[in-house]
Order: sequence, then structure tokens, then C-alpha cells
Amino acid sequence: MSGPTGLPTARPGSGDFERDVHDVARQIPAGRVTSYGAIARYLGAARSSRMVGWAMNRALSGEGDPVPAHRVVNRLGVLSGRLHFPTPTTMAQRLRAEGVEVDRNQVVDFDAHFWDPSTEL
Repeated sequence: MSGPTGLPTARPGSGDFERDVHDVARQIPAGRVTSYGAIARYLGAARSSRMVGWAMNRALSGEGDPVPAHRVVNRLGVLSGRLHFPTPTTMAQRLRAEGVEVDRNQVVDFDAHFWDPSTEL
């Protein structure tokens, strides 16, 4: 299977897939958000949004280069990964610091903040 670049895409669940997920997440601009599914689709693994979520969870371990995991939300803009951060409010605080409004753990005006790697990269 290959991604949009024509290069082979690593299999979901492999260390290479996780590295690819982290590389995409590092390219999300401040003040923008994307979804687990959008990253999975970009990597040619459309049915692997849950694996993207696990990769984001592991990104919070503090090992390796920093990954802006707070910019990855579910398909509705809900901060579904918030409980994996140091506190349940950390994810929202980081997004607000970048100018993204969050109300009740959901990105306000999600479509305006949405960054799609398939069209942006």
C-alpha cells in the first residue's frame, strides 16, 4: 500500500507506522487541528484511526522528539484523548494557548480549524 507521496506506507501497528503518524502530527500548524482518521487516510490506512490514537497516546511518553498530540482530535472535534495528558484540561489549555476555542472538550468551529494532511501536504 502506498501513501499520497507514492512511497510505501508502513503497516498499522508497526514502529514505522507510529513514526509516520508522529511525523504527520509534527506538521500540523499551531492553531489548527486534525483528526485521527485524517492522519490514517493520509497514510493510506483509512481504517486505522484507532491505531493513530494509540500512536498519539505513546507520543505523550516524552521519549523522542516532541509531538503536538493536543492538535489531534476525533472526527467531530472532541478532545477524546484529553485523559492521556498530565491533567484532563491540559489538551484544551494547549489548544486555547494557540487560539483555538474549546467549549466542553470540543473544538468550537471545528471546520475552520481543521487541517487535512491529504490536501495540505
